[in-house]
Amino acid sequence: MLPLFEQYPALKEKMPYVSLGTFPTPIKQPAQLESELGVSGLYLKQDGYSGDPYGGNKIRKLEFILGDALQKKAKSVLTFGYAGSNHALATSIYAGKLGLKSISVLLKQPNAHYVRRNLLMGSAHGAELCHYPTERAAYLPVILKLLKQKIKTGRIPYIIPPGGSSPIGIVGYVNAAFELKDQIENGLLPEPDLIFVALGTMGTAVGLLLGLRAAGLKTKVVSVRVTDEKYGNQNKFRALLNKTAALISSKDPSFPAIKIKDEDIDIRDDFFGGQYARFSPEGMDAVNRLEETEGVSLEGTYTGKAMAALIHHLKSGKSKKDVILFWNTYNAIDFSDTIKNIDYRQLPDPFHAYFEEDVQPLDG
Repeated sequence: MLPLFEQYPALKEKMPYVSLGTFPTPIKQPAQLESELGVSGLYLKQDGYSGDPYGGNKIRKLEFILGDALQKKAKSVLTFGYAGSNHALATSIYAGKLGLKSISVLLKQPNAHYVRRNLLMGSAHGAELCHYPTERAAYLPVILKLLKQKIKTGRIPYIIPPGGSSPIGIVGYVNAAFELKDQIENGLLPEPDLIFVALGTMGTAVGLLLGLRAAGLKTKVVSVRVTDEKYGNQNKFRALLNKTAALISSKDPSFPAIKIKDEDIDIRDDFFGGQYARFSPEGMDAVNRLEETEGVSLEGTYTGKAMAALIHHLKSGKSKKDVILFWNTYNAIDFSDTIKNIDYRQLPDPFHAYFEEDVQPLDG
């Protein structure tokens, strides 16, 4: 049973949920990295092993989102992201496992090898992939697509917001905080002083902060912004947290009332790199460092930038004696065999450029 459901049994009866992942995800202490940085008390939470054939942070959210979709008798789901969206890929895989058609509305982004891999994997799992240059360009086609699905199946697709960061999805990371508490109590790590995590659509960080406080932990969440500030900022963070808390309390009134202060919302802005999915030198240095020291895979859009912020934090002399947990949200499951024989020309024409044009310079 989920740790959150064990603590609040009424949620098990009232909260839509479908089991998709493999939990708890492992904790690793990176001894060589600690030695290089001259610290102790550094840990990695490996959410990349959250599911098969694809892991990462989105599985936790999808267990609740797709549970809700099934409860509402949806026949298809439609979600949004950029061309290489990990969320859109995870949605296509796990919705497909449940017999739901998946439609991905994807926007233009800087090219990278992972974009190619994710597009091919989404295609392999039957996703309907749609590419648009901007949000505005996608608006009318999406409306028409919704209407066509309504005519064809009798139901409008279940809409999943970017990143799965709806209150129902964020409950997955409230549960993750209770999972972490169990691991602390089982002696896998001390209670962290800080958790570093990438901040995109904010759902992971919001859920962790809410869950940590509900679980009685004092750990501070350090959110490293990797998207434009209009998508990730303190006001939206607070609003999303309050909506999630209200949803949980509506299902189980015994869930504690959590009051979040401004100083509890720690968003680091210095590692964004100026554009979503534009790799940065600091981020790629962190990617290479984790691969060389620990054999742990990060990437340039999210986790590399978050790790760069953590390394900078430690090198500045801060938190030398703190227990710090890096929450690795990146998929760790190799799916290269699944996509090795797929011809990219099977994808809709607008995606071909990602395979025919060079990747960005730092994606070596």
